[in-house]
Parts: sequence; structure tokens; C-alpha cells
Amino acid sequence: MQVADVASRIYSEVGKAIVGQSRALEQALVALFADGHCLLQGVPGLGKTLMVRSFSQALNLQFKRIQFTPDLMPSDVIGTNIFDQRSSDFSLRQGPIFTSILLADEINRTPPKTQSALLEAMEERHATIDGIRYALPKPFMVFATQNPIEYEGTYPLPEAQQDRFLFKIVMDYPGDEQEIDVFRRFHAGFRSQNLEQVQIQPVLDLEGLEMVRSQVRAVKMEDRMFRYIYDIVRSTRSSGDLMVGGSPRAGLALVAASQALAAIRGRDYVIPDDIKELAMPVLRHRVLMRPEAEIEGFGVEQVLQRLLDAQVVPR
Repeated sequence: MQVADVASRIYSEVGKAIVGQSRALEQALVALFADGHCLLQGVPGLGKTLMVRSFSQALNLQFKRIQFTPDLMPSDVIGTNIFDQRSSDFSLRQGPIFTSILLADEINRTPPKTQSALLEAMEERHATIDGIRYALPKPFMVFATQNPIEYEGTYPLPEAQQDRFLFKIVMDYPGDEQEIDVFRRFHAGFRSQNLEQVQIQPVLDLEGLEMVRSQVRAVKMEDRMFRYIYDIVRSTRSSGDLMVGGSPRAGLALVAASQALAAIRGRDYVIPDDIKELAMPVLRHRVLMRPEAEIEGFGVEQVLQRLLDAQVVPR
């Protein structure tokens, strides 16, 4: 089983429902193969939810969704113990977090206390309910969607939770022809509510996914690639425009993600372009701008791109 072949088949199946967004889909697949989570950002109506639903069907993985609202409680996410009068005992009612692919929809519309309910699960792959630890299914992957912070009624994600996401994927409007193709599909009868009508076929089972991940972990990296990753992450810590730079976890994320991207593109070794291409989604949510840089009109991506361009690329 070649990783590139599996990826191609997944793209084909998801393409039955999604038009465009090829970069977002590739990064989501990289995150899955690297055993990471994704934060999806974009304005409403770009197909974030539809992409994750299609993705889970192509992978034949259990999918659940949580609609985050201002009154959502942590117990609504992880579950709670309910007293059963018939047995005079407490029984566990598992929350929607007990699934393989979890869509945390509009996560920035709920207060930080509830957002943080995901923190333990994302990092340690288990949930603690009334002092008892419960293992989550394998695999376990969170896709959290959020509208841009400038929209009203949102709460910025805590920095500790943002750092648990392997990628922050920014989804933009589709191209002209792609958007027109969306209209054609709608006119022909496709509705996102009835995803079954496009008959997405499963490509992988759990055993196949573990095999793919083992191939990804076997992708080779030379020492100069590790140095390149280190130089990129270190540059964010010394930048005068950034108040907080990337931590060692950011470097580890770049290592794992670069291996997965190389495998998806049919190679058993990492090249500098893999690292440079993934540096933005790995770092954009892990750094904090200095207020004075924001006042001057600089954005996070503008600063990061300048830092990336300044690094010496290994030959």
C-alpha cells in the first residue's frame, strides 16, 4: 500500500462532494497521517463542515459533531455520570468526544472553560470524568472550525489549546470556475445535507491507516533538515515583530508533518520545500504579534513569510 496512491483515492472520493479547496484537503490528510488535529478558519459558507464529513466517510471513520454555543458546558462535550434509579447506581453517558473524527463547529463561539474541555483529549487521547480516565477511540482527530476573530460574538482560543493543533488551515473563497461548478452541482440536485447521494466509498480501514502511518514514520530526514526546521522556529523567537515565538512542539509538528507530506507526494525522504510549504500552517497559530507591529499594519503571515524567506535553504 503506497501512501501516495491512498491519498489520490481519498482526494477522488472527497471530490465527489467538495469542489476546490485542494490545499486544505491535502493539509487535513497530512494531519491525519501525522496523527494531529486541525483548526479550520474561514468565513461561513466555504464548506468546512462538508469537507470534514466527506473526509470521514472516505476514511470509514466514526464522525460526530458538536455545535459550540455560548451556553455549552464541558459535560456536554466529554460526558457525565447519570444516576440510574433502577440500578441505584451511576452510569456513564459518554459525550460526543468519544468518536474517531470530531467536528468542533465554531469552537470560538463558546467560552474558554468549555473550549478547554478538549485540551486533555487532544493531547493525551483520553477524557477524565469524575476522576476516572476513559480512553478515546483510535484514531482520534479533532477538526475545529472557527470564524475569523473580527466577527462579533466570538472568544479567542486559549494559547495552550491552539498549540495542540498541528495545523491552522485558512480556507478562502474558491476560484471563479470552481465556484461556478458549485452552482452547477446545486442545480443538478446535490445538497450537502444529503451527502449519501454522491456515494463516497471508503478507502481505508483502521489497519490500513496504521500501515500508512508506519510508512510515514519511516520517511527519512537528514540532519540538515532538522537544522532547517530549528532555524525557522528559532527565527520566530528572535523576531522584533513577535511577542511569542514557536516552541519545540512547533518544531516537532514540522518534522511529523513534513514526513507525511513527502509520503503523500510519493517520496521516502523529506526535502526543504516540504518544510517551507508547511511552516505557515504549523506556525501561524503558535506565535503572537507585538501590539506595535499590529499598529504598523503587519499581519502574522506577512511576518512569518519574511522570516521564511530569510532562512538559508539547505541544498
